Amino acid sequence: MSLPLDAFLHSTLLVAVSEIGDKTQILSLILAARYRKSVPIVFGILVATLANHALAAFGGTLLMHTALKAWMPLILALSFIGLGLWILVPDKVDDDEGAVKKDYGAFVTTTIMFFLAEMGDKTQFATIALAAEYNNILMVVAGSTLGMMIANVPAVIFGDKIMKYVPLKWVRIVASLLFVGFGAWALYQYITSVM
Repeated sequence: MSLPLDAFLHSTLLVAVSEIGDKTQILSLILAARYRKSVPIVFGILVATLANHALAAFGGTLLMHTALKAWMPLILALSFIGLGLWILVPDKVDDDEGAVKKDYGAFVTTTIMFFLAEMGDKTQFATIALAAEYNNILMVVAGSTLGMMIANVPAVIFGDKIMKYVPLKWVRIVASLLFVGFGAWALYQYITSVM
């Protein structure tokens, strides 16, 4: 039986490394640019990651034994394309105050978007595998969550600073292309796998 510290450290390292350049780092940058409030975004990422990775550790293996397994790649591919197109929609400006309407606010929006972006992601599947390997769900979820925070918090903090000099329009366009690209690639893989 492995030590709990092994499960924690292995989970932290694996997830932190696998998140480098991942779509959730791009999402972190987009959220930092949109809201320019690091603290609620960081807490949103924390809550979403804890919820997502707990779900992965507890229920992820059960989902893989259902009929939904065959449809998940298609659902996720279409979700990425939809998210990429949604990013192009500019925020509405309040004519009275000239301020950007923040829909549900930085924390709630971050929590929801980050949770959805992590669905079917490699770190979610890594969490499932690590929980099965170490048989220590608590330490795996804690480690994988720490790994996500190590990878994404710098994107939020520095992304907010960079966004003061980079036009949001270009960030939206690039992020949209990347998300649509992720979705198109996933859709291509799904189509070729069923043919």
